[in-house]
Amino acid sequence: MNEFDSSRCNLTDPYNGVWCDNSTGVVTKLQLRECLSGNLKPNSSLFRLHHLRYLSLRHNNFNPSSLPWEFGNLSRLEYLSLTNNSFVGQVPSSFNSLSLLSHLSLSQNELTGSFPLVRNLTKLSFLSLDNNHFYGTLNPNSTSLFELHHLRYLLLSYNNFNSSIPSEIGILNRLEVFSLSFNDFSGQVPPTISNLTSLTELYLIHNHLTGSFPPVQNLTMLSILYLTVNHFSGTIPSSLFTMPSLSILGLRENDLTGSIEFPNSSTPSRLEFLYLGNNHFAGKIIEPISNLINLTHLDLSFLNTTYPVDLNLFSSLKSLLHLDLSGNSISPASLDDTNLDIPINPEILLLQGCRITEFPNILKILDKLEFIDLSDNIIKGKVPEWLWKLPRLNTVFLSNNSFNGLEGPVDVLVNSSVKNLFMERNYFEGAVPILPLSINAFFASGNSFTGSIPLSICSYRSLTQLMLGYNSLTGPIPQCLSNFTFVNLRKNNLEGSIPDAFHISSSLQSLDVGHNLLTGKLPRSLQNCSSLEFLVADHNMIEDTFPFWLKALPNLQVLILSSNKLYGSISPPGQGPLGFPEIRIFDISDNKFTGSLPPTYFVNWKASSLMMNEDRGLYMVYTKKTYGILSYIHIETIDLQYKGLRQTQTRVLTSYATIDFSGNRIEGQIPESIGLLKALIALNLSKNAFTGHIPLSISNLGELESLDLSSNQLSGTIPSGIGSLSFLEYINVSRNQLKGEIPQGTQIIGQTQSSFEGNAGLCGLPLQETCFGTIAPPRQQPPEEDKEEEEQVLNWKGVGIGYGPGVLLGLAIAQAIGSYKPERSSR
Repeated sequence: MNEFDSSRCNLTDPYNGVWCDNSTGVVTKLQLRECLSGNLKPNSSLFRLHHLRYLSLRHNNFNPSSLPWEFGNLSRLEYLSLTNNSFVGQVPSSFNSLSLLSHLSLSQNELTGSFPLVRNLTKLSFLSLDNNHFYGTLNPNSTSLFELHHLRYLLLSYNNFNSSIPSEIGILNRLEVFSLSFNDFSGQVPPTISNLTSLTELYLIHNHLTGSFPPVQNLTMLSILYLTVNHFSGTIPSSLFTMPSLSILGLRENDLTGSIEFPNSSTPSRLEFLYLGNNHFAGKIIEPISNLINLTHLDLSFLNTTYPVDLNLFSSLKSLLHLDLSGNSISPASLDDTNLDIPINPEILLLQGCRITEFPNILKILDKLEFIDLSDNIIKGKVPEWLWKLPRLNTVFLSNNSFNGLEGPVDVLVNSSVKNLFMERNYFEGAVPILPLSINAFFASGNSFTGSIPLSICSYRSLTQLMLGYNSLTGPIPQCLSNFTFVNLRKNNLEGSIPDAFHISSSLQSLDVGHNLLTGKLPRSLQNCSSLEFLVADHNMIEDTFPFWLKALPNLQVLILSSNKLYGSISPPGQGPLGFPEIRIFDISDNKFTGSLPPTYFVNWKASSLMMNEDRGLYMVYTKKTYGILSYIHIETIDLQYKGLRQTQTRVLTSYATIDFSGNRIEGQIPESIGLLKALIALNLSKNAFTGHIPLSISNLGELESLDLSSNQLSGTIPSGIGSLSFLEYINVSRNQLKGEIPQGTQIIGQTQSSFEGNAGLCGLPLQETCFGTIAPPRQQPPEEDKEEEEQVLNWKGVGIGYGPGVLLGLAIAQAIGSYKPERSSR
């Protein structure tokens, strides 16, 4: 098998090895995990091991390629796992000849096509296709799934299946674990699911399922039931809480109504994890919740009930570790009375958005508390000194309140156990506080801190995330900037230059120093930051040439250098493509750049980590950091020129891809390669000296919403294809030398006259000049090479833009559902 590199395979590792038959010496078992790289070719010697019964090639680093048809030659295989490689394309039909297989896992690849042909695999008991791109239906007429009568594990999550769940699912009555999560299944769950009496785990998370609660009450073996993020309606059957084996019940984000009624039973419920948040329950929580004595995790967030929640309800839940009451009204008395009989064991208490007005004194007695979230309330005054004395406190969210200070002496906070402190968007003032010695993350954007950034931050060995944007800080940026992973110092009054101290081992991923008083050059040592994704230095006084040297950074997605004193040619050395293969937002507007853009300028911009859905939405680009079982999402805020206005985005845009070269001195023609950027949302080339025609390829930008080519020297006609860009909301081609008839279409007719004025030869709506009685110049016809270019798909995707001011932290609780996948949403 010398066609791939196996030098890292340690055969003394208990997870890897080659096993042979003692009598014949033939290889019967081969397990090589996390050690192979290169190509798995059809002529591989692997496919000559005809006596193999067990083959595991999990978690290797093969080059992307299709699954070799020759796997079908290994006809004695009983176990085959190809999990987490880079296989693409469809599953070859030759897999159907592996009739002895009992275990087949193709999960975590890039496979596509409809449900694979598995009709002859009648011995299969384990089938996993999850985390791929399979699509289509599970209709019995189009799949052989329902002929696999021995199946015990069926895992199809994280794909693109889009049918209803067929009633034939009831045929597979040996199923023990069944997962369809994160697909597009719709309709009602068929009643035949009640035939699956051997089920222990059922996952239907994040689909479009509707109807009343699925008939699962007689599935007495069920221990895990997840129906999260669907559209189930009606009431929860009270018998659900007394199912004999059920320990985890996830019903978050549905349309369930009625009261939450816990039955009075002599047998205590076995439930340990109960998630009911984000539904439409009415009325009070009905006793006796005390029957749920085994609960460790309880989520009652955003119940949409008008009744306040009384903490006394939970007095009998002595095992409770995690309680989420966010988005509800909490009884003020129960928050303030330290004599209440409530469980004192909670490690995590979430009270986000509960309209709390006073700091809850009840926290004083929670000695085991590790995580508290009081964000998005209306608490005023100072943070009490006793909070920092809680012995196990690790993470504190105080964001979006009206706090104005900290009680007590400095050393109380310094000596606390807090590692993650979030206090953005309050009224804190004065100097930045001296932080706990163990601090990992400090988020304090959107306050009124003054003075310089304390040099003491350089002494915190564990501090990796520093967010002090939107304050009134002055002085220089400390030299230890390179020690951090995320830094946001946006919109202060900082002076001096960006420290040139980034070393090769720097872990910096995000740096925002925009809207300050910075001078000097961009630090060349930034090219050492191979993890850098987000670089923003707009609205300063930086004087330098364009940083072509940054194009070597393999992960750079956002580069914003607008409104500085940058100068010189924007044409890359050698006049080839610009580079920056992962770039998504590129803004160099309002500088003094010159030069022209060569024809291949936009070739090879291929960022592709976001996936379009049917509503043109995009998954948010996010960075997830985990603290224990909790995680938060870090999303940056940026200023962009969009639809004629430059403003800080104050609402999350779940997709954005933009190019802004406006306000420079760039000349020459606009390259036709601009049409390769298929997911471009906004293009602004205004206020330059571009000449020639508007590229016909702009008509290929089907996602374009904002196009500004104004104040140039463009000539010729407006390409007719622009009139058919269905999402184009803003167009401005004013003050050019264009002529001919303005293309007609719904998007064009809705524009103002000012968008076309200053072009002596233009006529037609929305201008007053009519083309009637004149001979309009012939429209440009796309040459053959442009037609070929249209077939190229460049998956150039947007980046999430978060709440301003500062940084949005969207709290996401990992609720035992495996790896979290951000929800899709449309713009």
